[in-house]
Amino acid sequence: MSSGEFITSHAQAIRLFPTKLTRFRIALAAAFVLVFPFVASGYQLGLANLIFINVIAALGLNVITGFTGQISIGHGAFLGVGAYTSAYLVSVLGVPFFAAIVIAGLFTALVGSFFGVPSVRLKGLYLAIATLAAQFILEFVFRSWTSVTGGSNGMSAGSASAFGHELSGDTAFYWILLPIAALSLLFVRNLARTATGRALMAVRDHDLAAEIMGINLFRSKLIAFAIGSFLAGVAGALWGQYVGYVTPEQFTLGLSISLLVMIIVGGLGSALGCVLGAVFVTLLPEALSEGAALFVADPAAVAGTLAFLREGLFGALIIFVLVAEPAGLAARWQRIKTYWNVYPFAR
Repeated sequence: MSSGEFITSHAQAIRLFPTKLTRFRIALAAAFVLVFPFVASGYQLGLANLIFINVIAALGLNVITGFTGQISIGHGAFLGVGAYTSAYLVSVLGVPFFAAIVIAGLFTALVGSFFGVPSVRLKGLYLAIATLAAQFILEFVFRSWTSVTGGSNGMSAGSASAFGHELSGDTAFYWILLPIAALSLLFVRNLARTATGRALMAVRDHDLAAEIMGINLFRSKLIAFAIGSFLAGVAGALWGQYVGYVTPEQFTLGLSISLLVMIIVGGLGSALGCVLGAVFVTLLPEALSEGAALFVADPAAVAGTLAFLREGLFGALIIFVLVAEPAGLAARWQRIKTYWNVYPFAR
């Protein structure tokens, strides 16, 4: 009598969804996100849309930092490149929505590859400083190239439409963002199973050993920056079309740090960790705001103090999560699954 699912081949070991229980969990998650817009409020749909965009951006950064081990502190600026590109294409040139998203992603991949060239010679903190320079350079471009970006005033993202319908409102964007986020997640998850993905992880683990094995370091690192920047460009383009207006203040160093926090809290190198990290970083400030409102009679009167306390508590909770689970939330989830898979024999 069968007492479990046994892996007897390499093909089984690297399957995306190796067990029936995994497929059941995926089906439950799919059912939840499909039903959610019918029962959620507009505010909740807005948060869900923001999570989808953050998931796409975090997946891109995870390819660069989690898979390849290249520290990037300029990822937020790459989102800005995608946002401004799509805004210009849609509002000025009249390019269709989906074509603008793809072109924005490709252009951002080109920009990211350009700034990724120093990664061949630099690593660690030196590479972090180089990508930080990219952040400041792109911010300067956003503010100074007024004929294209509108300068500090920003620019309209235009009126997006798809399948003959104008995209307006949280519900319409939910059905656009959901499949794009799902495809991005599937792509990055599948990338780890390919020869290219394994080469990226070999570079991360030990670049000298990877080079001795015949892996082209320049090509691998450039591919990582291209893929990561493409996803960042797509996320930025979707963000710009969603909010309808693009300004330099949306893509500052703070956004880059937030994206780094997402993949570190979620778990470096894990596609699931990007989802968990995006949910955590997106919802935690909102949860803290809602919690503060329960204890303050007039939140508007002490808005400044509440914002200060919220930011402080937000940072403290992130530190607590990192101390309690250094490998990220994805590793914690893996341990929970392992425990219940062998229950009641687990200790």
